[in-house]
Amino acid sequence: MSSRVRVYIATSLDGFIAGLDDDLSWLPQPGGEEPSDAGYAEFFAQIGAMLMGRRTYEVVAGFEGPWPYGDTPVLVATRRKLESPEPTVRAVSGGIEQIVAEARAAAGARDVYLDGGALIRSALDAGLVDELTISVASVILGAGIPLFAGASRRHALELIESRSIGAGMVQMTYRPTSSAASSSRSVPSS
Repeated sequence: MSSRVRVYIATSLDGFIAGLDDDLSWLPQPGGEEPSDAGYAEFFAQIGAMLMGRRTYEVVAGFEGPWPYGDTPVLVATRRKLESPEPTVRAVSGGIEQIVAEARAAAGARDVYLDGGALIRSALDAGLVDELTISVASVILGAGIPLFAGASRRHALELIESRSIGAGMVQMTYRPTSSAASSSRSVPSS
């Protein structure tokens, strides 16, 4: 079985993965009505490499505490020089097909975890996403970083599973119903 390209992400009810200025304070916080693990540990155990956008990397790198991805290789889509204290992090650039192929090579027989709004949209538009797990929070942000707004075309999805995961959140897992890839295009990055 070849590796799959998978998305696992939280979004507001109105489709934002972060508020203005990359604000994530709307996500459930420890100590409150916290959602269950929601299957993240099981999901991440299947991951051989991550592919994320530069902006996503910078947000995650700014978190306090230990690096959340351990020894998992992390490829960061960027056209700018990338310096990271984490030895598992490296920059990649080029068209979406090329960088997804690099992530698959780094993942070996395991799956690729795709993260970051622009990168997810590019991979989805190119027909490269195999599965999307989206946890929807019970909050409307009104503005921020969109998950799907800006996709270049319509995408039909098949619902595989849906469930309540606590803290007013609902998690849905989808598979794209068509893998027809559009023409190659460069990954939007900063």
